Amino acid sequence: MKNWLAVLISCLPLALLGQQTTAQSEFIEANYFYGSIVAHNKDVAHLITGHPEGIILSYNRRSFGQQEWQGLYNYPDFGFSFIYQDPKEPALGQTYGLYAHYSFYFIKRLFRFKIGQGLAYATNPYDLETNFKNNAYGSRLLSSTFVQTDLVLPRLYKGFGLHLGGSLVHYSNANFRAPNTSTNTLAVHLGLSYDLDYTQTLTYLDEEVDNNYTEPWHFNAALRFGLNESDYVGLGQHPFLVVSAFADKRLNRRSTILGGFDFFLSRFLKEEISYRAIAFPREDTQGDEDWKRAGIFLGHELHFGKLALLTHVGYYLYYPYDFEGRFYQRVGLKHSINKKLYGSLALKLHGAKAEALAFGIGYRFN
Repeated sequence: MKNWLAVLISCLPLALLGQQTTAQSEFIEANYFYGSIVAHNKDVAHLITGHPEGIILSYNRRSFGQQEWQGLYNYPDFGFSFIYQDPKEPALGQTYGLYAHYSFYFIKRLFRFKIGQGLAYATNPYDLETNFKNNAYGSRLLSSTFVQTDLVLPRLYKGFGLHLGGSLVHYSNANFRAPNTSTNTLAVHLGLSYDLDYTQTLTYLDEEVDNNYTEPWHFNAALRFGLNESDYVGLGQHPFLVVSAFADKRLNRRSTILGGFDFFLSRFLKEEISYRAIAFPREDTQGDEDWKRAGIFLGHELHFGKLALLTHVGYYLYYPYDFEGRFYQRVGLKHSINKKLYGSLALKLHGAKAEALAFGIGYRFN
């Protein structure tokens, strides 16, 4: 499970800042967690020497249905979290992260699923001379994702409540800088919550939300760009560009399906091809292979108002150099600026291996 959770940094915080409720209801939480780093890759086995522990602090605001989409998802909470983690391995140092999160409720709001995305700071990243053991974090600044599942018991005594469950915290820089083996901490947690306005009655707008909304097919053009680096340490960071053309169809208020074409200009592959041809002369890399690629993809968007979770699955039609296989995936967030223009942040993957984190800008033609 290498790197598939990394991703999606800027769109979610911007979207949360734009959420407005006419009646505010807020609560804070403090969690202690204790767990283990998952051996998702044999290359991180030497970094698993203890049981990580840390704290998760959260500020939350409830939604009551003032925006139509909130009722479709049983009135989620949204807010911001801070995570401190000590992995109990000196080579990894400690991490400090800031996140934007959403919380979704089930079974009479007794069970909760929380997902957060943000940035983390690693105190002891890889250094060839002073910390070569840390092949998990190639940079101080990391993309980080956390998920929690909880049994929640709010307002047990006045504003105080209790929750307990499991959590997963992921750190990676999405190949922005090598090495990037990443870590995943699986933990159990116990926490207290305090409702800042516990005397207020929680009243949700109990109006039936019509999901029967459709739109005709639309044509889209998008550019995605960023920096990434080969897994071979020392080849340097290089820019990449992805040009996409696709059509989408809005099926209802929750879902859109889409399909189209991608053209990839990934300069890091050019450097990797040249390096492999010299460093591994017995292999079949000649050094003159084309570093460009082209593929087709199908996808889905799950809408939360102006925010959407995008998932794409693609296949390279033009594939002159073998890099992680012909199939690729894209997972990310899209934020609609208006009816035509949108921004995105998405992680491109090959199965369990991240290739790049891409910023995007797109235009939807009427």
